[in-house]
Amino acid sequence: MLCIKNLQKSYHTGNKSYPVLKGIDLTVANEEFVAVMGPSGSGKSTLLNCISCYIPFDEGIITLGGQELKGLKADDMAEIRNEKLGFVFQDFMLLDGLTIKENVLVPRIIQGKADAKARKDAEELLSLFGIASIGDKYPADVSGGEKQRAAVARSLINHPLLVLADEPTGNLDSKSSRAVIQAFEDARQNLGATVFMVTHDSFAASFCDRVILLKDGMIYDMLESDHKNQERPAAFQNRLLDAIRRMSSDETFSAEKPAEKSRKGGNAR
Repeated sequence: MLCIKNLQKSYHTGNKSYPVLKGIDLTVANEEFVAVMGPSGSGKSTLLNCISCYIPFDEGIITLGGQELKGLKADDMAEIRNEKLGFVFQDFMLLDGLTIKENVLVPRIIQGKADAKARKDAEELLSLFGIASIGDKYPADVSGGEKQRAAVARSLINHPLLVLADEPTGNLDSKSSRAVIQAFEDARQNLGATVFMVTHDSFAASFCDRVILLKDGMIYDMLESDHKNQERPAAFQNRLLDAIRRMSSDETFSAEKPAEKSRKGGNAR
């Protein structure tokens, strides 16, 4: 579904260059729920922005559904963002002057396809995520968790190949966070959705199939859940927290290449 090879990105200030992504290689399979975690400055947001092509990258290849994204014309990339990518943001990004249902319909409105079928699709998504009763309310009248579930519904209205979620639980309490993660799980189970989520929240990440740990612009580790064999999210979260502690205390990683780290037992790949 998503394939990234040797992704490199640097920022430049005057004559100085600051590398942020240093050769990222990863894939996300169809219907997989993947999280990316790491400290501030590790490259998480830059990675997300490169995938969506909101910022250019220096080297590497990104393909979505077999289509290479680099070098596309602006109109073609805008079409991909509307039809093949869904977005969920920390700040919800709902339009205050539209109802919840109308917000969910925004991608179809942009397409000029806000017809009866689109309205039915929106209603089905609201029902799937347990917020059908607020469809005619405005964002100011609903809770943060309801806003974010509406944002998840909006991200799925065009049946995208991939949903990119940027800190989707960052502004929510634990109960609302669980409801949003449940929305992603329901989307995968009922709609075949594929989700790539950047998060600081180990609780949210513990429900994912796989968690990628970034440090200093490189993949430090990848952890796979064992949910299929009844591993509870709490047990996976403990493994995540152990790996994060190791990463935080590892002062040698930034001086090593990922392959060297892997040979030393760091599981970078």
